[in-house]
Amino acid sequence: MKPVSKTPSAKTKKTTAKTPAPTKQKPSPTPKIRVMIVDDHPLFRAGLRRVLELEKDLVVEAEAADGKQALETARQVKPQVILMDVNLPVMNGLQVTRELTADRGNMAIIVLTAYHDDEQMLHALRAGASAYFPKDVDAQELVRAIHQVSQGNFVVNDAVLAKPQVATWLLSQFEQMSVADIDNPEFTFHPLSTREMEILKCITRGQSNKEIAQALGISRQTVKNHMTSILRKLAVNDRTQAAVYALRRGWVRLEDAR
Repeated sequence: MKPVSKTPSAKTKKTTAKTPAPTKQKPSPTPKIRVMIVDDHPLFRAGLRRVLELEKDLVVEAEAADGKQALETARQVKPQVILMDVNLPVMNGLQVTRELTADRGNMAIIVLTAYHDDEQMLHALRAGASAYFPKDVDAQELVRAIHQVSQGNFVVNDAVLAKPQVATWLLSQFEQMSVADIDNPEFTFHPLSTREMEILKCITRGQSNKEIAQALGISRQTVKNHMTSILRKLAVNDRTQAAVYALRRGWVRLEDAR
């Protein structure tokens, strides 16, 4: 009996299901810091815009040429950082800064000024600014400050400070400076109210208390009360010194004083 020959079976190929390669997800772009520029000189605004547009993580979302426009635009656009000039038509930059920071939004304001001194810096910080620079600041220094204030920090004299540190620094400055109100020195650098700024503007025009009262529709006694507060806050002795103080620092424009 012949042995039965076995037909060799075909080798079964093992098929391994290929796992699809994971799709590489593109990394989400880093959110850009939204900036607003406030200055009444178009050429200066254009220069700032060119500097900021060179940075990949910065975008200029809005511009404004006067204080009232800045206030309205900022509240509408809600930028993260505002570059704020002091010497503005209608409302000065410190007034706008005080109004916006009183809204308790997340906007950080960097004050830029052509008139630079320690008192101007204290007024800016008391108004709510997160940083303060003269207008001839180095471009990269300003860019670094934008990054810092957008994260909730403050930039004071090249130092990056948290909010509690700023409060401590301000108190030390008040103690070092000769101020009018010894018992309450920080009052000297308290921001002027809207009404006080209106009266200060009238003073620079040479108006008397009677003329100011008539122009603003308030009593002469109210004007006197505001005058007392203005003189204390500016640490000056009379209305002439107050007018000079405001004009030199750009709080009142020469055009508005005529």
